[in-house]
Amino acid sequence: MVRARERTAPSAAAPQRVQLPDPPERQARPAPGRTMNPPDGLSGSRADGRVLREHQAMRKEAGDSVASPAEDHPDTGSSGEIKAGLRATLFTPKPPRQPRLERAASLDEQSWQRRRRRLLKTSQESLTDPNETSSSNGSLQEVSPSPPVANRGASLGTPWHPGSLQDAAETSSFGKSKGSGSDSEKEAFEQGKALSGGKPRLPRIAPPRALPPMEIDVVSRALRTAHRIDSDCTDYWRGSGSKLVRQSGGSLSDTRLHGSGMVCDSCSTDSMKSSFSLLAPIRAKDVRSRSYLEGSLLASGALLGAEELNRYFPDRTIGIFVATWNMQGQKELPENLDDLLLPTDPDYAQDMYIIGVQEGCPDRREWEIRLQETLGPHYVMLFSAAHGVLYMSVFIRRDLIWFCSEVEYSTVTTRIVSQIKTKGALGISFTFFGTSFLFITSHFTSGDSKVYERILDYNKIIQALALPKNVPDTNPYRSSPSDVTTRFDEVFWFGDFNFRLNQDREAVNLILNQNLEMDMSKLLQYDQLLKEMKNGSVFKGFQEAAIHFHPSYKFDIGQDCYDTTSKQRTPSYTDRVVYRSRHKNDIHAVKYSSCPIIRTSDHRPVYGLFRVKLRPGRDNIPLAAGQFDRELYLFGIKRRITRDLKKRQELKDQKSSRVCTVS
Repeated sequence: MVRARERTAPSAAAPQRVQLPDPPERQARPAPGRTMNPPDGLSGSRADGRVLREHQAMRKEAGDSVASPAEDHPDTGSSGEIKAGLRATLFTPKPPRQPRLERAASLDEQSWQRRRRRLLKTSQESLTDPNETSSSNGSLQEVSPSPPVANRGASLGTPWHPGSLQDAAETSSFGKSKGSGSDSEKEAFEQGKALSGGKPRLPRIAPPRALPPMEIDVVSRALRTAHRIDSDCTDYWRGSGSKLVRQSGGSLSDTRLHGSGMVCDSCSTDSMKSSFSLLAPIRAKDVRSRSYLEGSLLASGALLGAEELNRYFPDRTIGIFVATWNMQGQKELPENLDDLLLPTDPDYAQDMYIIGVQEGCPDRREWEIRLQETLGPHYVMLFSAAHGVLYMSVFIRRDLIWFCSEVEYSTVTTRIVSQIKTKGALGISFTFFGTSFLFITSHFTSGDSKVYERILDYNKIIQALALPKNVPDTNPYRSSPSDVTTRFDEVFWFGDFNFRLNQDREAVNLILNQNLEMDMSKLLQYDQLLKEMKNGSVFKGFQEAAIHFHPSYKFDIGQDCYDTTSKQRTPSYTDRVVYRSRHKNDIHAVKYSSCPIIRTSDHRPVYGLFRVKLRPGRDNIPLAAGQFDRELYLFGIKRRITRDLKKRQELKDQKSSRVCTVS
């Protein structure tokens, strides 16, 4: 009796756990490899009955949360001993059962299960999406891939959720009436249910046939995303047929369309661009029959025609930057020309850059390299010319050089007695598409009272400048043999005109000290150039944008103050940019200003930004064939790279340096 109690009583340190008894049928049968020994003094059948009655009594006393001591301790003495043990404790600790070993799913199977649930959810949302008006049975079945063979056994034990059966029914019966699945689908469903122990399982979905061909009028968001069809493709649809035609209002995003590898049989090469770039494809027969020398204005094959012009300039206007600067022959160049060539006010750079210099630096090549370095690899120098110390450089975007004619230039000297040609003019002309341009930079006679000499310089230049030479005039009926500016569509004349203010230094200083801000009308009423232009003596037919900047002459070198020498020259607007057009309102001035940051000369640079209207041309002009100064281009780019690397190294050294102080 004492030994039985010692065996049945639990230890104080052991964890106590309540466990439900096993069903009667499991208690009655011994486990494999284990024999049920009856208690002492009882036979087999009587012992079984006694043990069963004791179990029932124990369940009445302790409820369902008491474990059977007879099962764990079959060698206990008698029922009294068992009841006594139960009075001491209500449950007996048992070692944990060994878990049932099951095959664990692999990482591939787990990822497939997650992807399968996600795709089923997505397909259900697309079916119920009110925004989607059409879909395809093949594309829906494609979204639900079949599980791999190695995953079939593991997927049978996948837990079932209430919404899974409904999703399976909707997915498998897509394209039919709801709930009317085929016999094969029902058999697959019943078979999956039987294999999974009575639990329903989604049937395997496989596309019954090849996917349908892609239509161009698809509006389904899911299909459009899957096949990467741009929404702009609807602009190519023609309701009367399946052929796509180009319309004026839209363009197909071919980069994304062809990037997916999709090939549309109904797409025409006339309406689709190249699969390798944004350039329009060219038919082989067009290359055979295309003649660039006899192209017309509106022909589709003309290099300078309307179609090509609309590709590059849809609004048919080009941005032109014109600058003039009297460098005073200084050898020292500014450290940075960004403030002059790339002002921060406009958001975009211009298409052409024309820079004229008077009394230029001794090293002309270095000046051109600095210009190329500032403009960067997007621009090339189309042409440059010099007449003594008069320099002019024409830079153009490198993808526009094919639409320029041959560049021609001419010079005029107005001071014959001078050995160094400091006074005169330099003109450069060319035709871009169907619009002819003339750029003139000049340096007129200096002196406050020499207005008549400056008028003579102007008249001599317009008569002696021999342009154009080989490039035909775009409108010869409106040209004059005595005025070069009438032979071109657009004319820009800029330079040091040396026209002064008809006022003394004290009066001009008083006006400048009145904080004029941007209103310079009080000064401009004394301007000699505006007076002569109004009288028609010089620059007939030319215009000038409104002036909202301080006089550009004469400054102390390196300073922001006007002339402090003994001569005390009057501040004046000597550096100007004027323009003329054959057609009214073809040139629109965007900005007209000076660059006060550059102080290496006694003149401040003056520049203007213009929008100029273009017209299509004929292919019967001598083309420049894309020629530009390649050596200057490469040297300027190398200089720019070296400058950027130097700046980065200086910044890196500045960050890594440490300053030690002793207190």
